[in-house]
Amino acid sequence: MKMRLKSVLCASAVGVVALAAGQASANSELLKMQKDPNQWVMQLGNYSGQRYSELNQINKDNVKNLKVAWSFSTGVLRGHEGGPLVIGDMMFVHAPFPNTVFAIDLANGNRIAWKYEPKQDSSVIPVMCCDTVNRGLAYADGMVFMSQADTTLVALDAKTGKVAWTAKNGDASKGETSTAAPLVIKDKVYVGISGGEFGVRGHLTAYDTKTGKMVWRGYSMGPDSDTLMDPEKTTHLGKPVGKDSGTATWQGDQWKIGGGTTWGWYTYDPDLNLIYYGSGNPSTWNPVQRPGDNRWSMTIFARDADTGMAKWVYQMTPHDEWDYDGINEMILADIDVKGKPTKALVHFDRNGFGYTMDRTNGALLVAEKYDPAVNWATHVDMATGRPQVVDKYSTHKQGEDVNTKGICPAALGSKDQQPSAYSPKTKMFYVPTNHVCMDYEPFKVAYAAGQPYVGATLSMYPAPGGQNLGNFIAWDASEGKIKWSIPEQFSVWSGALATAGDVVFYGTLEGYLKAVDASSGKELFRFKTPSGIIGNVNTYVHGGKQYVAVLSGVGGWAGIGMAAGLQEDTAGLGAVGAYKQLSSYTQLGGVLTVFSLD
Repeated sequence: MKMRLKSVLCASAVGVVALAAGQASANSELLKMQKDPNQWVMQLGNYSGQRYSELNQINKDNVKNLKVAWSFSTGVLRGHEGGPLVIGDMMFVHAPFPNTVFAIDLANGNRIAWKYEPKQDSSVIPVMCCDTVNRGLAYADGMVFMSQADTTLVALDAKTGKVAWTAKNGDASKGETSTAAPLVIKDKVYVGISGGEFGVRGHLTAYDTKTGKMVWRGYSMGPDSDTLMDPEKTTHLGKPVGKDSGTATWQGDQWKIGGGTTWGWYTYDPDLNLIYYGSGNPSTWNPVQRPGDNRWSMTIFARDADTGMAKWVYQMTPHDEWDYDGINEMILADIDVKGKPTKALVHFDRNGFGYTMDRTNGALLVAEKYDPAVNWATHVDMATGRPQVVDKYSTHKQGEDVNTKGICPAALGSKDQQPSAYSPKTKMFYVPTNHVCMDYEPFKVAYAAGQPYVGATLSMYPAPGGQNLGNFIAWDASEGKIKWSIPEQFSVWSGALATAGDVVFYGTLEGYLKAVDASSGKELFRFKTPSGIIGNVNTYVHGGKQYVAVLSGVGGWAGIGMAAGLQEDTAGLGAVGAYKQLSSYTQLGGVLTVFSLD
């Protein structure tokens, strides 16, 4: 059923009266809208983060006939991550810094209905780790939400683009920035923080959607009052975490500049009322300077959406020595795990392991490598949840000022933030991956607010045995096995999309939008867009016709050399050397390309 934005907004207003006291229309509205395949109302498609569409007008038999229906330039260079939202007749498109937002009227010749361009201090650009990216917008209750680079969370009237309210989520002068897409649940909008390379202490914060007032904030590390943990009721692999677990594995006050930032994706289970997300690397990258497990960096969190209290946590990479941020998406799916029906959480971590967990209680069910090149650990001990580290690739054991070579994956992980997709038809997960290894040399570094707090020099290169820097894979999360794999010349930095038409879409760093058979991985379609794709593919219906849309605009960590004009191999936190050839295949740009069958 196609809905005009005007109708959507009116329905929301009526819903306020109809709902019980204390509930917000945004909750009821979004719960319904996320199930309407004609619209695309969340960055990950739905609360479960499955990036799956029930649309099948475009299918594996006719996808070869896709043509460009229209395109739109954002007028901004640098990396374009995330993708547009489609609410009724309106499409909302965002851009990297300065974080322009466009409202495009699909019913009136794709006219720009309004444009929002915030005035931000350009001094925020140097403290953005890996390009000036932004992962997109959120919508609820007649408002569009964006978290700007300078940490300003802004609510815009969806009809006019006028600012309803703003809230400051951090302090850019201390290295705190924002790149994540917000998520709205009930009457709250949730957003994290970036800046682990500047000694920022990570947190997830909930704001009131009507006023912008902070409701709660849960830190990644610190005392229980900061982390919102109950020593007896919050569990790690089924056992109570104990008192002040967020400081107990840190030396002195190091937790105050501990990293664990929260710049990835957030998902939600309405039945359990739990919000799921991951925390990033501990600060500094030099592990010798921060002995201990450094909890709760590198951790999957399950928090009560209303109060923020943590129900369970799981630390994937204790005492991280490789910058394996744990921020990648948590996909929620009801699947059979080793023959047993399970309310699962599936997570493809930067560390190269694909995790399947029971999302109700945090039980660890599967932990297997999803790239054969992974060598820093042999396996994950299922009883303790700890990866079994290989001494040869331990940057801590090798020591400061020693260049530990041949570590796989590189710091950008076997997968970075680019979100995977899940098809309930095939029961497979479709994962855009990196196939990159590194040399890593830690060195002593002093903390100064607002200054880089990295403490390591990196070089990156293809994994042994070939020159491909990426693969696009299909994964069985029940057993932890790769079903098929497509090698790509460069890392696959685009978010995937699976559809009921038995097609899976993804983009490449050279700029190709590709469509493959969901069952076999056979390529069915490709089209070269104006720039490299690090955006996420989505789909919608307008005027009875299905469209597929993707943002192109090379950049992000993999494309930081091109985006920021860097030349040294070790620049861009080690990525520039690995992707030097990329400039022979694409150029900078910022274009939305929309496809249809005719």
